[in-house]
Formats: sequence, C-alpha cells, structure tokens
Amino acid sequence: MSPASTGASTAMDAAAPVPASDTPDSRMAPGGPGYRRMSFALFLSGVATFALLYSTQALLPLISDGFGVSASDASWTVAAATGGLALFVIPMSALSERFGRRTVMTASLAVAVTVGLLVPFAPSLGVLVVLRAVQGAALAGLPASAQAYLAEEVRPKALVTAIGLFVAGNSVGGMSGRVITGWVAQEWGWRVAVGVIGLVAVGCAVAFRLLLPAPHHFKAGSLHPRRLLGTFRDHLANPLLRRLYAIGALFMTVFGGVYTVIGYRLTEEPFSLPQGIVGSIFLVYLVGTVSASTAGRLVGRLGRRGALYLGGGTTAAGLLLSLADSLPLVLLGLVLITAGFFAGHAVASSAVSRTAAHGRAQASALYQSAYYIGSSAGSTVGALAFHANGWAGTVGVGLLAILGVVTLTVLGTVAARRQIPAHAH
Repeated sequence: MSPASTGASTAMDAAAPVPASDTPDSRMAPGGPGYRRMSFALFLSGVATFALLYSTQALLPLISDGFGVSASDASWTVAAATGGLALFVIPMSALSERFGRRTVMTASLAVAVTVGLLVPFAPSLGVLVVLRAVQGAALAGLPASAQAYLAEEVRPKALVTAIGLFVAGNSVGGMSGRVITGWVAQEWGWRVAVGVIGLVAVGCAVAFRLLLPAPHHFKAGSLHPRRLLGTFRDHLANPLLRRLYAIGALFMTVFGGVYTVIGYRLTEEPFSLPQGIVGSIFLVYLVGTVSASTAGRLVGRLGRRGALYLGGGTTAAGLLLSLADSLPLVLLGLVLITAGFFAGHAVASSAVSRTAAHGRAQASALYQSAYYIGSSAGSTVGALAFHANGWAGTVGVGLLAILGVVTLTVLGTVAARRQIPAHAH
C-alpha cells in the first residue's frame, strides 16, 4: 500500500536512475504531452489494485456468517491476498526488467480483475482463499513496475508529483474499496459487494490500458539470477536494512491485525453497528495520508529513530485507548493507530532507499515483501487472538509488535553510537 494504502510509499525511493544518454526534455512533465494521461492512468491502477487487495477486509463478519466459520478462518481471505503479493513482488520486479513496465502492469491488472469477477461465485471458503491468493500474486506486478515506469518516463523535477498521484490512487482505492463494500453488503450481501468492486476494477483497468502512454525510455535487460541473488544477499547482510525490513513488517502486523478484526468488534456488543457504518470507519485512512506526508518534517526535527519512537508510541497509545467500551474512544484509538502506523511506515520505507548503496529497486522490493508478510501475519494472528481472548487479545498482539519496533530502534541507536569515533563524543 502507499503511505495512505499500506505499501506504495517506497515507489519513489526504489526508482532506478535514468541512463545519462536519455535527453531529459524528451520525458514527460506537468503540462507536457501525455503527462495528464499518464498520471490519471496510474491513479486508476492504484485505485484498482488496493480496492481489490482489501475488498474482503470490511466484510469479514458477513463472510464468517455466510460460510459458518470463525473470524480467524475468514481472515485468510485477506492474508492470502497480501501474502500472494508479498511472495511475488520480487519476481515481478525482475520480469518488468525483461518484458517492460507497461506490459507487466497490464498483464497483472488483467489477471487480477478476471479473478475479481470470479470471487463472488466462490462456493466455499477454501476456494475463496485460493482465488484471493492468485489475485494478490497478480497484483504484485503493479508496485513492482509503476515506480520504474515513472522514473524512466517522467522528468526528475516532476517525479515527486507523479508519485504522489499514484500514491493517492492507492489511498483512494484502499479506502473506497472498504467503504463501498460496507454499504453495498449491508443491502445485498458480501457477494454483491465484492462483485461491485470487481466491476469498478475492470473499468479502471480498461481505462489504464487506454490512457497510459507507450514507454520511450525503457531498455530491456536480461535476467541474471546470480546477479540478482548477489544484490539481495548484500541487502540482507546489511544490519540496518534488516532492522528496517523488520520494523516495516512489525508496523504492518499491528495495522493488519487491527483493521481485520475491528469489524467484528464494532458489529458485536456493546456497539452493534450496521455494516455500512463499519465500512465507513475506514475513512480514518485519511489521517494516515496526513501523517505520512509530515513524516519528512518529523525526521528533520527528531531524526529517523526519534520519528520511529514517536510513531510506535502513538500506535501503542491508540491500541490502549481502543480497549475502552466507548465508541468515541475507540475511534480516537483508531485515529492514533493509523497516524502512528503511516508515519512509521513512511520513515522506514524512505530510509531503505537512503541506506541501500546499490540495487535500490531490489532493496525496496525486499521491504515491500516484508511489509506484506507483516500484513498477512497480522491478519491471521490478530484474528486468532480475537477468537481466543476478544479485542484485548488483538491489542496484546499489537503491543508486542510495537515492543519489537522499539527494541529494534534501540538496537539501531546503540549500533550508531558504537560507530561514532571516541573523539567525536
């Protein structure tokens, strides 16, 4: 998602530099030919990607009732999709180097929307989980290719704006997918709701393919497994990168667990909210858009580790507030959890690019993979904890994950001080 969609904020950091032989003026810029078409096309791809990826999250109580399964079983419809994306984002990034960014993005969306039209007809939970896993694997081609396309086709000074529009699409898709399904499901059930999202995604995918300009600066490369494996090995051997990958995964464990289970908490006593209102809770994502956008200023004032401490502390405070049986306090808790998560994710993901000395696309792909593994783990473990101990169990899982974030950040602080020469003190 993006800072606003749990996964896309690494796009700009992962962008590969354009070869010096390319003429800068030949690339797209605001007001120039093709720029608006390109921006709108990638905005729509972000909407489709994250609307599909999280389409069942707000519907889990209804899926549980429909198949007669527990919350932990139903949560696999979310975990399978994010897990599929986590497993395939690295191979998809390699395929885009060989076959082209637009080709991989188009194929990914085509497969994902086709599966999306089959999801409403799943006869059992097992079939639904398999379809969602295939859908997540297909969607991995979008974050793996979009950042490279923008880096190659957009002038450097316009790149931040272009990435921002793509991130906005991720945010809108992730939020609207949950809100729309909540209200539609309230009237016509979860199958109709995911069918509506599938049709919306088909429209976005068709418009994307028609609008996205053909690439002019892509240069196909050959796949060298040894070289790729060497790059990944270098990144994984870097202690700081390993900590950042783990921090991203742990933050997403909290977020995935909370938003997978929150629907059950709010539809049960003492709240008993209708499905449409529960779906609208995801409008809280707008808070994440703001907190992610201010992460740079936080780092400027507090430093990277200080910003991570603040993000972790804010998330922990939100978790504790959400234990109250008061709806205003629960909502305030969700605001703090969302703000802290997106700030922490933005800080960690941007630090990955600054830390990687080479192979930034691969470093970013590893972060995205860890991030979505955290999402899958949070969805599953958070639901299991809720089934065993109610909302307090889910909060306990989240607090343990935040303790991990703080511990890793402390280790980073200690490691940084050891590297400072004695005379510098």
